[in-house]
Amino acid sequence: MKIVSAAEMRTIDRATSERFGVPSLTLMENAGSAVARFVLGHYPQAERIGVVCGKGNNGGDGFVVARKLAEAGRAVRVLLLSAPAELRGDAAAMFERMKAALVVVRATEDLNSSNAAEIFASDLIVDAVLGTGFRPPVSDLYAAAIAKMNASTAPMVAVDIPSGADADAMQSQEGVIARADAVVTFTAPRPAHVFGTLTSGPTVIAPIGSPPEAIVSESGLNLSAPEDFAGLLAPRTRDANKGSYGHVLVIGGSLGKAGAAAMAGYAALRAGAGLSTVATAKSVLATVAGFHPELMTEPLAETEEGTIGLRAMDSGLDALVERKNVIAIGPGISRNRETSELVREMLKREVVPEKVAMVIDADALNAFEGVAEQLNGRGRTLVITPHPGEMARLTGLSISQIQGKRLEVARQFAREHELIVVLKGHRTLIASPNGTAWVNSTGNPGMATGGTGDILTGMVAGLIAQHSEHALWATALAVYLHGFAGDLAAAAFGESSLVATDLVRFMPEAFARTRAHGAGQVRMHG
Repeated sequence: MKIVSAAEMRTIDRATSERFGVPSLTLMENAGSAVARFVLGHYPQAERIGVVCGKGNNGGDGFVVARKLAEAGRAVRVLLLSAPAELRGDAAAMFERMKAALVVVRATEDLNSSNAAEIFASDLIVDAVLGTGFRPPVSDLYAAAIAKMNASTAPMVAVDIPSGADADAMQSQEGVIARADAVVTFTAPRPAHVFGTLTSGPTVIAPIGSPPEAIVSESGLNLSAPEDFAGLLAPRTRDANKGSYGHVLVIGGSLGKAGAAAMAGYAALRAGAGLSTVATAKSVLATVAGFHPELMTEPLAETEEGTIGLRAMDSGLDALVERKNVIAIGPGISRNRETSELVREMLKREVVPEKVAMVIDADALNAFEGVAEQLNGRGRTLVITPHPGEMARLTGLSISQIQGKRLEVARQFAREHELIVVLKGHRTLIASPNGTAWVNSTGNPGMATGGTGDILTGMVAGLIAQHSEHALWATALAVYLHGFAGDLAAAAFGESSLVATDLVRFMPEAFARTRAHGAGQVRMHG
């Protein structure tokens, strides 16, 4: 799903009407109806609903919301922050269709009237004051209304975007902005919906009639949504066999960290890979093999500290690489100096052929600290999955610098090193060398626990093994499913009690729900 700017959204709406024949009034009707459906579905106990409307098209959407909620039997009162004569175009037309239980506010002091107070004391407030087209500053009257809404204890649903927010902002915002317990926007998200922390609740992106051909974005930014991945989730052919879905080799594990490699290997299988082998330090092989009987294992020469040693290069590691589709290296591998040297050697073409994709994570990434120029994917599929600390070590930037410009850092590193970057964290980013980037819409703070990164590494490897010709999409899908499985696990166990292997448990359900989800509303969580 494309992420569009406010200007692009206006162009999309105009093209939908002028080129594709969908009347603008129909778009407004569909928008308001989508908000009303959300309110009725998520707040069924809200009987008294106040709708606060500005004089522009956002207010027009609000008039539709009010009419639809009244038709559904709710006690609706509308607060109009202008004189009716000031309404124009579609907003004026929708006002005429509504005309029920209307309180007109013409000056700031009217916000203190008993009629206005009744609206602010409703069971739920719909914010339809300012939309995507807003540019600061907020007028005094609107600012006063926003302050009244924010002071209310009622839940608040924003139409399109919380009033006062800049739709193009890519960071948290301050100033006169309405709070929101949920946001319902339309057609495609704007940057602020994705990056702006506008709500701690859901953000719903509802289709209202714009065809895909009308949705154009110059940013190259996409928000991961189930329909984007339909081609990768098609049913398997009846004559398939385990060789049809690739063989993943996980290289990792060390004394005390055997579980990391085992989780990555098993996650590759759960993600659909036909075969998964874990190659690990000889002394921990039995531990790895004991986790999951479905895993194949291979012992590697080790250092005195129980990590994979350089001698592994001369004792069969090259043979292990043969007939593998993807190599995932890093989970539990340690920062031993000799092991780090082995990691760097593995990236050389004479060790791993270019036709074999590679996924590099954890301490395998730390092996390139100070020598990041050696981390280059030219001519091959190479994916790295750093968290902000690992990205800081690769780039020489501080963690705060990484977090302050996540998208720019990910895109620049992907371009300069000719690889796919998965920069983990809230709204995990997937950046490709050509500048295309995906923003993940799933996941929760409960996933901030040891081992979830190892699960992701295995999932990325497993999906690339099946879809090597679509490595970027496969990577974005792996990140989406990883977060979705985490959301399902958090719903079952709570965020505090979530552990990494819970994601594997819920992976089948995440696959099933994503596969079944057709075109329709897309939902993000704050």
